[in-house]
Amino acid sequence: MESTGGPYLNTAAVTSPVGIARLLQMTFGCTTFSLVAHQGGFSAAYGTFCMFVWTFCFAITVFIITCEFTHLHSCLTISWGNFTAAFAMLATLMSVTAAVIYPLYFVQLGCYPIGCEVRDFRIAASVFAGLLFVVYAAEVFLTRAKPGQVTSYMATVSGLLKIVQAFVACIIFGALVNDSQYSKYVATQWCVAVYSFCFVVTVVVVAFSVTGKTALLWFPFERSVVIYTFGAVLLYMSAAVIWPVFCFDSKYGSPRRPGLCAKGKCPWDSQLVIAIFTYVNLLLYVVDLAYSQRIRFVSHL
Repeated sequence: MESTGGPYLNTAAVTSPVGIARLLQMTFGCTTFSLVAHQGGFSAAYGTFCMFVWTFCFAITVFIITCEFTHLHSCLTISWGNFTAAFAMLATLMSVTAAVIYPLYFVQLGCYPIGCEVRDFRIAASVFAGLLFVVYAAEVFLTRAKPGQVTSYMATVSGLLKIVQAFVACIIFGALVNDSQYSKYVATQWCVAVYSFCFVVTVVVVAFSVTGKTALLWFPFERSVVIYTFGAVLLYMSAAVIWPVFCFDSKYGSPRRPGLCAKGKCPWDSQLVIAIFTYVNLLLYVVDLAYSQRIRFVSHL
């Protein structure tokens, strides 16, 4: 019988610049968690997070390569372009976080008390973790939307910023649960509501884009996302004013770090982290709003 569907295997999935980047991601990711699991070692929540990042990113990258090489992605009921762009951005953020955390908590110059062999394995794992971040960032660079190019929404600057916004919100939530004393005032509870609302809506936007269901909605998704982004800017502006006032003004909180505050368990530290990343997310939403005026959604790519 003659084949009418073209070649069964897509060699471009492993020979194109993006394909090569993904093969390097798979290689560096496997090498990193293998070095840690074999001899480098990890412990506590920080080490567990790093191992999760490397194994999770490795598994999804293998899945993407397999689907593109065998054309199986055409059988999936998702927007493949949006999915791969969103994952590349997420993996970039997660891998750079792990590349900073692991050497910060587990690498030391001396051999005592872990031994020189363990130290060398941890240094090697840290090097490959850094390389892993570089190749994920390279994929984001290669697949991002070019001027005048018709591409999936998640590959645009606005789409990529949605992933960064959600990631920054997760950092804020992590600081909130670390004894930030946010329930002390109604005003700081409002800030938590702002962070939660914007995070949920941003995740919903990403989910609809990745699943390719935007065209099925009864309202104009493109316009709604722009309106939401404008609303998120206003909400984060309120949080950017309220949170520092009720945490660092002498009337409500402490302008300086208390001297008797234990390192790693100080509410003031958590409040400072939240304040910093509130301004970071505010800036991201402002940039997102500016770029959203220059794009058009393509949900099925």
